[in-house]
Amino acid sequence: MFTLLTALPLALSLRDALEDHLGSSLAANEAADGVNYDWWQEFNAQAGGIGTTFTPSVIGFATTLDSVSGLLDRRRLITPIASALAIYVMGWLFVSGGILDRYARGRGIGAYGFFAASGTFFLRFLRLGIAAGLVYWFLFAYVHQWLFQRWYVNVTRDLDVERTAFYWRVLMYAIFTALLAATTLVFDYAKVRVVVEDRRSMAGALIAGIRFIVRNPAHVVAVYLLNVMVFLGVVGVWALMAPGAGGSGASMWMGVIASQLYILARLVVTLQVLASETALFQQALAHWGYTAAPVNEQPLPPVLSVSS
Repeated sequence: MFTLLTALPLALSLRDALEDHLGSSLAANEAADGVNYDWWQEFNAQAGGIGTTFTPSVIGFATTLDSVSGLLDRRRLITPIASALAIYVMGWLFVSGGILDRYARGRGIGAYGFFAASGTFFLRFLRLGIAAGLVYWFLFAYVHQWLFQRWYVNVTRDLDVERTAFYWRVLMYAIFTALLAATTLVFDYAKVRVVVEDRRSMAGALIAGIRFIVRNPAHVVAVYLLNVMVFLGVVGVWALMAPGAGGSGASMWMGVIASQLYILARLVVTLQVLASETALFQQALAHWGYTAAPVNEQPLPPVLSVSS
């Protein structure tokens, strides 16, 4: 629901841009029945803002490939998308505290307990998020540049076989992806330790997260690879069932339903990642269901005694 609410203003803005450009022309009827590529090219030539994202890459599985390419190639986000992403990240930071608290306790905590835990850990996770943002900024601003604009250029400058250059490119992607994954793991386990051990110091939580990974590398990597396999399985199913271009009526709504199911499956995988990391940490250093802080319980209403 939060994802829908975050994306809705962007969708409405794009709808208005398309409506203004199409109007009541014949191209509008052709676009409703299928894909009018000539009109699409004309629209892209004059589009601005959110309209610049309306390209063939928004169709079906191409959206996933375009997102991965944009991340690994350090493509700059336009302001509306960046703003929506920032809102989404802030919302996720808020609810992740309640989610981890629920998983750590291994039992229902109720709506009050969930949102109380979310509020308790939000400012802590915000400080942790600032540190994570700085690390990711360094990776994209400097490490990515060093890998692709210096090292890759130097090793492929005198190559005359395109296939070898491609292998070097894949190696650069693999190194950069591994650095992103390692960073994500460190901050994930830092958040787990914040919740399970009720830590106030985010620097201490980061150090503790790194220490846990260093002391349990096999288990951490095994759990991570299992989660990656599940995610790739979801992506594979999406690649097979992703809707194509064109169509209206029932086929259009089937495509919408398939897209929403894919988003839901990704959310389930994300929750599975948090649950598995929490369970691994508790199994290694404490026990299942252990948390340092007591559960946040809703206070009972005051009882007034009326004397006659």
